[in-house]
Amino acid sequence: MTTLTSPRGPRDGTEGEGTKAGPPTPGRTLRDRLPARLRRLSLPYLLLLPALLLELLVHLVPMAVGIFMSFKELTQFFVRDWGAAPWTGLDNYATAVDFDAPVGEALLHSFAVTVVFTVLSVGLCWLIGTAAAVFMQENFRGRGLLRAVFLTPYALPVYAAVITWSFMFQRDTGLINHVLHDQLGLTDTRPFWLIGDNSFVALLTVSVWKGWPFAFLIVMAGLQNIPKELYEAAAIDGAGIWQQLRRITLPSLRPVNQVLVLVLFLWTFNDFNTPYVLFGKAAPEAADLISIHIYQSSFVTWNFGAGSAMSVLLLLFLLLVTAGYLLVTSRGRRSADV
Repeated sequence: MTTLTSPRGPRDGTEGEGTKAGPPTPGRTLRDRLPARLRRLSLPYLLLLPALLLELLVHLVPMAVGIFMSFKELTQFFVRDWGAAPWTGLDNYATAVDFDAPVGEALLHSFAVTVVFTVLSVGLCWLIGTAAAVFMQENFRGRGLLRAVFLTPYALPVYAAVITWSFMFQRDTGLINHVLHDQLGLTDTRPFWLIGDNSFVALLTVSVWKGWPFAFLIVMAGLQNIPKELYEAAAIDGAGIWQQLRRITLPSLRPVNQVLVLVLFLWTFNDFNTPYVLFGKAAPEAADLISIHIYQSSFVTWNFGAGSAMSVLLLLFLLLVTAGYLLVTSRGRRSADV
């Protein structure tokens, strides 16, 4: 009688001769030997690795070089050989914050102009963008076309748009003076817009014109998340348009506005393209933003050490403002949730 045996071997638990486990085959890859859990955890970091490398090359490395340059007396005499520039330590920073000296006084004036310009530009961009977004929530004929027209300044290239504005602000041949002086008669003479005190108004106008469509786009997207039932219930209770705006719209848009204001602040405070294209290398004193001021200190006077120190001080200021803003808004959000 034939005895059937299990392929696992005899009943004493020993393996059969033909099924003995051998060493791992050399053809197995590292992916096969890694546990599935480890592969799942490492996948997001592998996907982020190219972006992190580009961030390192594009931002972090130049930032480190700029910080290194701020500690050296790097002028036009040492441009060809940075290593030969003498080490100055914190002298460039001391010169930049010495507000009794001409360099520090000019930097403080530029900082004050930038703060006023940023507050006005961000405030007007948010106000116009929010008003336009609320208005566009109503259904009316031509709403799609009007929405596309509103987004035109945001879609245009910055250089092309600002160059167009620079032609419009020309004293003798510009459209602005033609309308204000020749047609409406609001001014006695043709004012200068790109020099003198009026340059601040011209810079603010261009900044608001190209910045408010972004606020309009973000606020309009945030309004889509507000249920219409809230407005219907408020209307039944007798709430008017202003009460609905105050009690429903603005509180619901608080998270969106917190991010929007921060992004607009950082973009506006660091804006270099608008004043550079509008005024050139030498911006008027009334429109001397800190970005163009640092450019002049670095590339016009060829004092790269002082310009780097000013850039580091600007970076520290923006980091402090951003951290404080996020801390205040997060506390306000937590208190509102409680």
